[in-house]
Amino acid sequence: QLQACGGGLVQAGGSLRLSCAASGGIFSNYIMAWFRLAPGNEREFVAAIGWSGFSTTYVDTVKGRFAIFRDNAKNTVYLQMNSLKPEDTADYYCAANRGSWSGVREVNGYDYWGQGTLVTVSS
Repeated sequence: QLQACGGGLVQAGGSLRLSCAASGGIFSNYIMAWFRLAPGNEREFVAAIGWSGFSTTYVDTVKGRFAIFRDNAKNTVYLQMNSLKPEDTADYYCAANRGSWSGVREVNGYDYWGQGTLVTVSS
């Protein structure tokens, strides 16, 4: 199971840190990622991190503002979001993928999903 939390209401320019705790044997050998879903849009890839933590990738719109990192001892992946913009408003979902790195941006490549945590950025 994946349990996400940390969403909330923040003003533009502010910061939030999302957390996603894994259980049930899901984590150590999994690629972890964050996706988001805004009203009227399709689920969008945000960021992913390899099992070791050394490989990361981001959608262009969040590069330089968001950082994904993981603590394998705590089975938790984080998304640090800085310089938030109103267009970052969405439900954010964590996901786990035991497949290859080549498919990390694809929704269909993920085996497990957490529930969404809502991030609202006011202008």
